[in-house]
Amino acid sequence: MRDFVDALRAAGASVVEVPVYRWTGPAEPAPLSRLLDALVAGQVDALTFTSAPAAASVLRTAAEEDRLERVLDALRYRVLVVCVGPITASPLARVGVPVIQPARARIGALVRELAVALPARATRVKVGRCHLEVRGQAVLVDDELRPVPPAPMAVLRALAEDPGRVLSRRVLAGVLRKHSGREDTVDVHAVETAVGRLRAALGTPNLVTTVVKRGYRLAVEPA
Repeated sequence: MRDFVDALRAAGASVVEVPVYRWTGPAEPAPLSRLLDALVAGQVDALTFTSAPAAASVLRTAAEEDRLERVLDALRYRVLVVCVGPITASPLARVGVPVIQPARARIGALVRELAVALPARATRVKVGRCHLEVRGQAVLVDDELRPVPPAPMAVLRALAEDPGRVLSRRVLAGVLRKHSGREDTVDVHAVETAVGRLRAALGTPNLVTTVVKRGYRLAVEPA
């Protein structure tokens, strides 16, 4: 817009600038902080933006709360980010966040883009006779939605990255430590608790197998 106004004035026009709307920060910042909590905890599948100031506000708030790098890590590698157009996407593009956009800068087109792209990137695993589809806060087990708490979900994502591979308790402790953002040691008991809660949430305990003296794996049948 500034380039357009400057070009008009350079051509001799008298320009009166009228703001269509003005962006201000949220009156109550707590909901945005909770959204950032969910982002870094891996509980968000997708994030949509319809204005550049909104995108910039998320990044600015993350920086003010001293967790910008964790938020950027989520946006760059885990969360699907959809913007209504290139202007909206520009604050995110400048910090290396991959963004998808509809061909036409319209809200309806954005929703259609989201409806196509999000299912296409879901993690799907066949475990025994069950089909799992991992979401942000839940898992579809044979098309039945099963909510999963954050720590057990972090364990499931780690196991699903290489289905059938055994992950030791030490490795899973590191997963839980990264998930929680804690620098102190996560003990073996915390891993066992998370696995137990994961089995209970999935509703089929034998989907996660204990490998004696080694760790845990998804009960994926050999190819």
